[in-house]
Amino acid sequence: MAGAKNHDYHILPPSIHPFFGSMSALLAFGGLVMWMHKMPYGGLVSAIGWIGILYTFYAWWADVVKEAQGGEHTPVVQLHLRYGMILFIASEVMFFVGWFWSWFDFSLFPEPVHLIDGAVERIAGATSVTYGVGIWPPKGIEVIDAFGFPLLNTLILLCSGTTVTWAHHALINGERGGELRGAWGLIGVGENDNVKKGLWLTIALGVLFSAVQVYEYVHAPFAFKGLNYSAAFYMATGFHGFHVLVGTIFLIVCLARVYKGHFTSRQHFGFEAAAWYWHFVDVVWLFLFVVIYVWGGWGAPVHA
Repeated sequence: MAGAKNHDYHILPPSIHPFFGSMSALLAFGGLVMWMHKMPYGGLVSAIGWIGILYTFYAWWADVVKEAQGGEHTPVVQLHLRYGMILFIASEVMFFVGWFWSWFDFSLFPEPVHLIDGAVERIAGATSVTYGVGIWPPKGIEVIDAFGFPLLNTLILLCSGTTVTWAHHALINGERGGELRGAWGLIGVGENDNVKKGLWLTIALGVLFSAVQVYEYVHAPFAFKGLNYSAAFYMATGFHGFHVLVGTIFLIVCLARVYKGHFTSRQHFGFEAAAWYWHFVDVVWLFLFVVIYVWGGWGAPVHA
């Protein structure tokens, strides 16, 4: 029969999303360039582009959800989605490799630094500089106490890793509970609804982590600019904080889909991808805590 589907692959129909998303990205970053050069309407152009990017995110993922609910995500398609998520996480790992690389370069081979027009420049062989010679952290810097808020955030993320695993395990075993209806309509939810409980706890812990990090930044004893130590610190920890925010949004979407009954014990790749991403965020934070907060601030005065 002409046009009959005799394979397990999902052939995507034509979509406007790639073109619309790429044009939105062009507007967003082109507008940023205009704004940086103080050209008129640069901020407006960039704002329009970012709105288009956010809309593309929503519309494109909504289509993916519809495809999953329509039965298009066969076992073969799910396998390829898993490959894609693994490669995506691997690319994110390489981002953090760059931040860790800069941190180790600055700390293992400390060179004199000083300020030139608000920027940091290395001066090889100099004998008199602003922030000290050959030491890390640079002399005069007070560091954040690793066993204060950073340790608290470590415990928060470790707990969130257990709650998302609890939710995943409950989903695999069909512990989704559900609505209980009687003669007068809805009277409650199932007592064994561990998927929702685990997701609610994980999201709450993610929000708490972000709140603690914002508080830490507000009270940090050093600014972003002016020194390689502070720039490397904020780029590494801030980039991770952005990933926590993205992961929290990812889990919120999964929670909404659980309430809609989208996931089953055999088909729940959206949830699985969110759990993988969250565990990736957990592992990266452990490295950040040990390398940047504990080892990177060893021997320096601690900010009270």
